[in-house]
Amino acid sequence: MKKSLVNLTTLGIGAALLMALAPSGNIYISRNGHVSFLSSTPLEDIKGDNNQVGSVLDITSGGIDFTIAITAFQFDKAKLQEHFNENYMESTKFPKAIYKGTISNLSEIKFGTAGTYKAKVNGKMTMHGVTKDLAADGTIEVKGTQVIVKSTFNIDPADYQIKIPEAVKDKIAKSIKVSVDCVLNPKP
Repeated sequence: MKKSLVNLTTLGIGAALLMALAPSGNIYISRNGHVSFLSSTPLEDIKGDNNQVGSVLDITSGGIDFTIAITAFQFDKAKLQEHFNENYMESTKFPKAIYKGTISNLSEIKFGTAGTYKAKVNGKMTMHGVTKDLAADGTIEVKGTQVIVKSTFNIDPADYQIKIPEAVKDKIAKSIKVSVDCVLNPKP
């Protein structure tokens, strides 16, 4: 029971409610999805990887949620991870990023037929205490019993009130490339 509560907390309260209310045959989940970001400038490339992303997809409504633990991002250099969590993301104060969206072209995706489908998602991203509209294109691949969700989009740190110190502003891109790759399985 304790493990179930921890997993529900990881996925987020909204995702947990979605899972509880919808028939289980229509819900797909992942607790170990992958999100990465790349800040690329002429001075430095900074890449962070996170393999502890919770996601929930309701194939009936098209609702799709992601919960990302900020401290789970890993970097090549330990100092980068420290600066990312303490100076930029303030992960003690803002421990998660949450995206809640809806697939707008749901009727074009055939969840009962293997294949790769283009997906358009509209929703809201909450990060660093700021909520903004975020639309993204991606793909949904139906493969056996799994649904694989992929997308790439850009986020501007300034939009989420993430302050970049003057001393390193030329090393941090004004627009950060974010990639999502989650393999979801039917909810048991």
